[in-house]
Amino acid sequence: MIYKVLYQENPDEIPVREHTKSLYLEAESEKDVRIKLKERNINIEFIQLLNEAHLEYEKNSPDFKVETA
Repeated sequence: MIYKVLYQENPDEIPVREHTKSLYLEAESEKDVRIKLKERNINIEFIQLLNEAHLEYEKNSPDFKVETA
């Protein structure tokens, strides 16, 4: 399953929408996503499981790259 993770790079600052970044991660569950990203120093705002239609849409983005860990 592919998850889209919205996050802030600096976990010590208040989230600002204009600074929100996204990454795509292959994982078994939302819990698995959090475990895989635990070592990164980021502030996770939202984790979304992508359905087929949404995944196809995201693939058209130039920034689309699926990470495994």
